[in-house]
Amino acid sequence: MAVIAALKEFGLWPEQDKRHERRRIVAEYNYTDEYGSLLYQVLRTDPKGFFQRYSDGTGGWINRKHSRQVLYRLSEVVRAEIILLCEGEKDADRLRDHGFVATTNAGGAKAPWLLQYTEALRGREVILIPDNDPPGRQRVLTIARALLGYARRIIALELRDGKDISEWFDRGHCEVELVELIEKKEK
Repeated sequence: MAVIAALKEFGLWPEQDKRHERRRIVAEYNYTDEYGSLLYQVLRTDPKGFFQRYSDGTGGWINRKHSRQVLYRLSEVVRAEIILLCEGEKDADRLRDHGFVATTNAGGAKAPWLLQYTEALRGREVILIPDNDPPGRQRVLTIARALLGYARRIIALELRDGKDISEWFDRGHCEVELVELIEKKEK
């Protein structure tokens, strides 16, 4: 031990590579098919990070992106007429806790918007709620363009009080206020 300590003191012992330190899973988000069967999970870790995994069919997991990418909570989305689309599973779950049908796509603001997401929203009213930052606003523009001609109605609703919908709720806003803001945008 004294030898290792001396080597570290002179910078001759490699520091542990933080990329390989064990990440603790703090949240699991299940992505299902139209019928509610699990396709894959997005896992949030501490230190902050995200990765996907899917079942190997024998009780284990394969830590890799699934070949079929779908909207979060797809089985609820396909049964709804009005869907709120936000950035991130935590925000979608928060909206759901307030009585809304909400979704997102895996990968955050810079993840590509795929044709199958647009198809899943065909004929529906979609309320886009971006994170309050440049990537969030750019994401909403990309999605709105993709939904043109597919969605029955598209509403972009920018909330200025908070960085995202979860923080907006944390600051004392409620679902009634959110509905009022959406209705104002519809006129």
